[in-house]
Amino acid sequence: MDINFHIPDFLKHFRLNLVLMTIMEQKPEWFREGVKIGSVYGAFPPALWNGGRGCFGTCDEKTMKAVLETYNSKGIPCRYTFTNPLIKEEHLGNPFCNLMLRLGDNGLNEVIVNSPLLEDYIRKNYPSYKITSSTCKQIRGEEALIAELEKDYNLVVLDYNWNNDFEFLERLPHKEKCELLVNACCTPDCKRRGEHYNTIGEEQIRFDEYLRNPMLRTKPFIPKEFDCPSTRLDFYQTIGFKTHISADDLYSKYVPMGYNQFKLEGRTVPDINVLEAMIYYMVKPEYKDEARLMMLLKLTAKVKYFK
Repeated sequence: MDINFHIPDFLKHFRLNLVLMTIMEQKPEWFREGVKIGSVYGAFPPALWNGGRGCFGTCDEKTMKAVLETYNSKGIPCRYTFTNPLIKEEHLGNPFCNLMLRLGDNGLNEVIVNSPLLEDYIRKNYPSYKITSSTCKQIRGEEALIAELEKDYNLVVLDYNWNNDFEFLERLPHKEKCELLVNACCTPDCKRRGEHYNTIGEEQIRFDEYLRNPMLRTKPFIPKEFDCPSTRLDFYQTIGFKTHISADDLYSKYVPMGYNQFKLEGRTVPDINVLEAMIYYMVKPEYKDEARLMMLLKLTAKVKYFK
């Protein structure tokens, strides 16, 4: 069985992901059996439709094409995080987000959705994209989750609070469509999660307005901060959470149960945090030190990727 890991972020962690892909090709014996890169997710800034984590700055079309081609040439989909919960009809024609969809419209790339309005728009106008239902929906009811799995989604990313409810996971149907967020940094049962997602969505929209208004651009854009201590945790500080899925359990419990889609969190954290998660989940224990050293050496080498 293929064990698919969906990793962050196709732009911010571009170099790290390329290093991982290279070592997987050069040293396949270092990696656990069946491990594959299922997709690389994220968004090009300043994507108004982006959600879950902030995505500020700008990116030109040449870079977007080069990034997509780099992953796609290896058969790896890029999965757009179009999960802003505050999308309105007026946002659907956003030129930059539609450009992203046109550039990636080859039958391989995918989108993650939260807003029904945006989902309907993408299904109608870009039908070649596989669509994943976002964990940002925070589906906590069993019947509601089963209903979501019955819909026409490629994958459904489960709310992280289900992670270690083994009785529930055992009886859940359509395990092949379930994606589990293994290293969530969010506090278990966080009551402010929806508010946090809304704040990020508001700031993404505000940044789009900032870029389009010359009067606003006379001052630097400063995103509104949402006070969340979990965003400052490193990878090993989250291991004690009850929602954490350990590497041992992933291979000894979840995979035998029928789950084979796993998401690594880390779009906005430093490379080293994501590197540790990759090593922890994907590499055989006896090769972790060698893999870490090789990744760090390649990551710090002076290489120019785009002309």
